[in-house]
Amino acid sequence: MDGAQAETAAAPVILQELTDDGVLVLTLNRPDRHNAWNLEMELQYNAAFDRVNEDRRIRAVVLTGAGGTFCPGMDMSVLDASSSGTKPFTTMPLPPRTRPLTSRKPVVAAINGACAGIGFSQAVMSDIRFAVPEAKFAVAFSKLGLMAEDGVSWLLPRLVGVGHASDLLLSSRAIRGEEALAMGLVNRLIPAGELLQAAVDYAGQLATRCSPWAMATIKAQLAADQATGYEPALTASLQLLTEAKRRPDYREGVVSYLEKRPPRFEALAPDQGIRPAQATG
Repeated sequence: MDGAQAETAAAPVILQELTDDGVLVLTLNRPDRHNAWNLEMELQYNAAFDRVNEDRRIRAVVLTGAGGTFCPGMDMSVLDASSSGTKPFTTMPLPPRTRPLTSRKPVVAAINGACAGIGFSQAVMSDIRFAVPEAKFAVAFSKLGLMAEDGVSWLLPRLVGVGHASDLLLSSRAIRGEEALAMGLVNRLIPAGELLQAAVDYAGQLATRCSPWAMATIKAQLAADQATGYEPALTASLQLLTEAKRRPDYREGVVSYLEKRPPRFEALAPDQGIRPAQATG
């Protein structure tokens, strides 16, 4: 049994816990390697997001890391092998590393420590980012002789502006939570002992109070409308509004408000709604 197989046998490198509210907590679980990314993590991560799409009980996702880190990037053993000309990853086709971005269900990143490289990419692709003040963010690509991977050069300027994105991408310098909050990289700073619960509570509100179809459609709109002008976005929104008013979620939202009770929205079917990946295409 090789090292990767032994690690998988010992413990999953992606932990999954589904709350009663329909929030799936995904924990990157290689604490002995600070949750550095490897092939086993990639395979289990993709399988977890396949479950997110298929399981109607899941209405929101929280992504975090075990121990005191989120994800510092690719495992150095993988980078060492790759930079020397070998192929440390399988040759089988793998999905693009855009699963939080293309998920039709909202993803909240709870960034509890070091967040760099592919970990930075997955956090940026999440819909909402909570972090501890001590969290350390670094893109890291330029210091490894790499370019901006996984479409981060498209995503990051839309979060923090071209000036901040240029600074972070060109220098690969590390920033802490306060600076990340000031530039708009994270939505909220939460004390370390409260971070995960705050993220789960927020995701729980999305899961119990918001229409799954509406959230999937809004994610698609946000992705598509960044690449178009206002008039096409307005036209598309009017078309979607006509569809929304025909859906039972619209009636349920109004009735639950009038009756002063929590809404009972239908779960999102695996093939239902607009996919963000399609919207960006």
